[in-house]
Amino acid sequence: MGTKLFVGNLNFTTTEDDLRAAFSEGGRTVKEVAIPSDRETGRPRGFAFVTMGSDGDAKAVIAALDGKDLDGRALRVNEAQDKPPRTGGGGGGRGGGGRERW
Repeated sequence: MGTKLFVGNLNFTTTEDDLRAAFSEGGRTVKEVAIPSDRETGRPRGFAFVTMGSDGDAKAVIAALDGKDLDGRALRVNEAQDKPPRTGGGGGGRGGGGRERW
C-alpha cells in the first residue's frame, strides 16, 4: 500500500488545514495535502490528495475516515491510483477524417 490517498466527496468549503487536522488526529503524520482547483473558475473540484507519513498511517486513516462526515459530506478515502498514461489520440498531421483532396 502507498502513502498517497484520494479523498472524494469533499465539501467545496473544506480547506487544506481542515483536512490536515482531520487526517492527523490520533498522532498520524500528514506530509502533504493538495486540493485541486478548476482551471477556469478557480473553485475546488471536490476532491483532494493527502500524503501520509507511513503506510500504517495511511491504513489507519482509511479505516478511521472513509464514510465519515466532514463539513456535512461523507468522505470517500482510499489509496490513490496512479494516473494511467495518455495514449495516442489526435496527433496533428493533415488529418481531415479521410476527406483530404490531393
